[in-house]
Amino acid sequence: MASGIRWAAAAAGVAAAGTGLAWLWRHQDELAMRRPVNEWTFTHMSLVLPTETVARSGPVHELPDRPRPLAGFRYEFRGARRTLAELHERTHTTGFAVLHRGALVHEDYPGRFAAPERRFQLFSLSKSVTSMLIGIALDEGAIGSVTDKVVSYCPELAGSAFDGPGIEDLLHMTSGAGGIEDYEDPDAPVNRLMGAVMGRGTVLRAVRSVEPAATPGTWFNYSTLDTQVLGWVLEAATGMPLARYATERLWSRIGAEHDAFYGLSRSRPRTAVGGGTFNATVRDLARVGLVMARGGRLGEVQVVPEAWVRRSRGMDLPHLEVGALGHDFDHYGYANQWWTLGGAHRAFTGLGIHGQYLWVDPEADVVVVKTSAWPTADDVEREAETFAALSALVAHLEDTD
Repeated sequence: MASGIRWAAAAAGVAAAGTGLAWLWRHQDELAMRRPVNEWTFTHMSLVLPTETVARSGPVHELPDRPRPLAGFRYEFRGARRTLAELHERTHTTGFAVLHRGALVHEDYPGRFAAPERRFQLFSLSKSVTSMLIGIALDEGAIGSVTDKVVSYCPELAGSAFDGPGIEDLLHMTSGAGGIEDYEDPDAPVNRLMGAVMGRGTVLRAVRSVEPAATPGTWFNYSTLDTQVLGWVLEAATGMPLARYATERLWSRIGAEHDAFYGLSRSRPRTAVGGGTFNATVRDLARVGLVMARGGRLGEVQVVPEAWVRRSRGMDLPHLEVGALGHDFDHYGYANQWWTLGGAHRAFTGLGIHGQYLWVDPEADVVVVKTSAWPTADDVEREAETFAALSALVAHLEDTD
């Protein structure tokens, strides 16, 4: 009798374990994004998804190490004056670097798995890298014009919501395709896309699943699907996978220290997610920012066309100006897959969910990189505090130069 009870208990335990493992498998992508697991996930994406390398080559562009004492720096937020250390604790910073006049004046890695050689998942900051590549392809003539229709490069999108918009519509997030980018809604277009990336259906099917929502060029609607399609346009126009074009035209020309990589979809055909799976070190991302701060030039090399950098600082389109994007984007305008800050400096930034920043102020000659592991994809309070802190930091560096 006792033996039977033990066997029954053991069987029940195995069944429970099996149920638990099945639940973990179904919810693996959700769990990977939660704290504290996400600190590991965001620094180990090569163990989560298939990848394709963006290889470095040639001499490293040295960032002169000229530490500046920032212990006395304070920023104000919600009536309190706080330090950088408090910013890092309150906004779950994992990596942080500041360039001023091309020199590395501050660097810190508060994250548990972070280090100078660690490559960080940059999420939608990837979009700004895709923009740089589109600008290069246009300058080379691989892409004819920003007015070209998407389907002239991607005929597989004929009859979809992307049959009509031009490349520029996608660059400004005004394609008119799809719904709101809501990470809490399982059926939102971005989650259909991410589901396909994790192996549930194909990426093409996810992109084709969205409906037209507005006339192209008239309505700002932030959408990772727009950038996914831009990546496909780039691949079709150049005849190269995204990672190889990024290797040859960008990473090999900025003096990167380390290889970067794109995460690829688990579903086949494998496809790079040009709007969300670029991974790079903090210092190499700072070099990307330095290129943009210097009008697309690094040393003697014009990496990105100067006119393309100017576009990325703002296009003077009323519906894309700071304050015109809606209450969810109070601090920002948008142009060319970059978030614009307006004002006299016309600074701009790449952003990614969970707190990824590439802040570029060409007038102050300041670049700030901040990688983070926020508990949720979007966080209004942490976003507002980071905005206040980085704005104050740029002003502080100017005042104390």
